[in-house]
Amino acid sequence: MKLALAQTNPVVGDFAGNVARIREMSRRAAAAGAQLVVFPELSICGYMPRDLLEEPSFLDACERALDEIAADRDAPARLVGCPLRAEGPGKPLVNAAVLVRGGERIVTAKRLLPTYDVFDERRYFRPGGEADLVRFGGTLLGVTICEDMWTGEHGQGLYEGDPVADLVEAGAHLVVNLSASPYARGKPAARRRIVEEHARRHKVPFAFVNMAGGNDQLIFDGNSFAVDGGGRLVAHGAAWGEDLVVTDMSRAARPPADGDDVGKALVLGIRDYFLKTGFADALVGLSGGVDSALTACLAVDALGKEHVTGVSMPGPFSAPISEEDARALATSLGIRFHVVPITAQYERMREALRGVWGEQPFGVAEENLQARLRGVVLMALANRQRALVLATSNKSEFAMGYATLYGDMVGALAPLTDLYKTEVYELAKRYPIPERTVTRAPTAELRPNQTDQDSLPPYEVLDGILRLHLEERLRPAEIVEQGYDAATVHRVLKAVSLAEYKRQQSSPVLKVTGKAFGLGGRRFPIVERFFGGAG
Repeated sequence: MKLALAQTNPVVGDFAGNVARIREMSRRAAAAGAQLVVFPELSICGYMPRDLLEEPSFLDACERALDEIAADRDAPARLVGCPLRAEGPGKPLVNAAVLVRGGERIVTAKRLLPTYDVFDERRYFRPGGEADLVRFGGTLLGVTICEDMWTGEHGQGLYEGDPVADLVEAGAHLVVNLSASPYARGKPAARRRIVEEHARRHKVPFAFVNMAGGNDQLIFDGNSFAVDGGGRLVAHGAAWGEDLVVTDMSRAARPPADGDDVGKALVLGIRDYFLKTGFADALVGLSGGVDSALTACLAVDALGKEHVTGVSMPGPFSAPISEEDARALATSLGIRFHVVPITAQYERMREALRGVWGEQPFGVAEENLQARLRGVVLMALANRQRALVLATSNKSEFAMGYATLYGDMVGALAPLTDLYKTEVYELAKRYPIPERTVTRAPTAELRPNQTDQDSLPPYEVLDGILRLHLEERLRPAEIVEQGYDAATVHRVLKAVSLAEYKRQQSSPVLKVTGKAFGLGGRRFPIVERFFGGAG
């Protein structure tokens, strides 16, 4: 049997567009001789609809879209993902894979519903029942949906059941998986390990079809693939975009070289965020530092240089080289560049506020006033140009609260906020960023002779502690055992907790690690005194 893996990039709620993608992929698959086309999880409505699933009109639209696809009597058989209403007690919906052929529908419901990290599927769906095979010609298909395959030696270790094993025991000749599996560094290889293990253990071929594209904070990398009954890779789709792969499971294949590229993930996340929200132009406040420089470079890759504007906003403590380096970057990238000084406005605001707070020593209020004036400038320009502002904070600063609410945190999207500062430097090497921007000591330039290390540990130390705390969830004592100073560890963990109120008012963060902030996966209370165990 020729099988087509159709990795599409749906838009949540764009039923006309999503159906058109499914039909176009189906036509191409039929022309290539495919008898069955497999699409990603929730490919009809887009992933994840969240509380749209509680709207009756949204569910009605899902049903109508499924009817449209079923009406294509001359198309090859298709497995599509769709939420469907369910009868009886329990949650009112199932996350379904629907085999559509010749007007007939066969429904398989997802059995394992994830409720960790970015996932909250039990909020909406009930789990499917026992394993049911789908007969397709002379082939018995074992149909699984995303989490159903994350079992076995390399799986999550969260479930007692194993849907893949149950389907093979029932007699499946081929297992297919419809996924909307968000990208994180290392995840493409992890998926292949899991599928290869299933295939080798059960001696059955296995096909995995993943979504491609960005949706809010989630980035879907594509990377669909198939393995034969020995675990040999026999087909592989492209990364970072839609693709159609047709395979008869006979030829060897290799994953793409860029299949786990954080830079390309961020570019895709930016591009689709703008495209799907209906905006074309981005504004970046160029401080002369590496974070804003890298943000501008990624925006150019995603949107094109004609759609990116850099803005330098020198203040009372800005060094001339900051504006020089920002201008040099803008010239190198070919983007529009504006200089809007804030010193005069800052002095007027200070004078007006003296009537309220009197004569006070220079402090954080004066520092943040500068950052907030820059936020005002960026948002005014964005409103005038119908553009979106890109926030430029990295994960290290964001974790520590080293950012100003309603100042440098303004923006519609935060592309770098799941990258540690050391990773920002590494990714910056790809781009024509002025050398001085990279080698100069990082500074917010909000007071005389300021550097980040006045307030933060060296980034090599800080990033190591943050990784162990945020992603590996080690206890404070265990982090100290890794060679870090105990006082520094306690200081960092406490600062992370105290800054939660800022993060919950931030821009959406593009997720590229196993544990991003906000709806990207890390959900902590604002008011707490545990402080990561450092309290």
